[in-house]
Amino acid sequence: MLEALVCPQTQAQLSYDAERQELVSRAANLAYPIRGGIPVMLADEARPLE
Repeated sequence: MLEALVCPQTQAQLSYDAERQELVSRAANLAYPIRGGIPVMLADEARPLE
């Protein structure tokens, strides 16, 4: 399933962070949360990477 998801801002590939339950976009420097097994692919909900 991860191969089908891309960053909504950059269309770049995402990586999965199992520890934080997030999908990470290095291109956009954002981490999208996964809640209840469902990725929340909204920029307003994403956490900026440090």
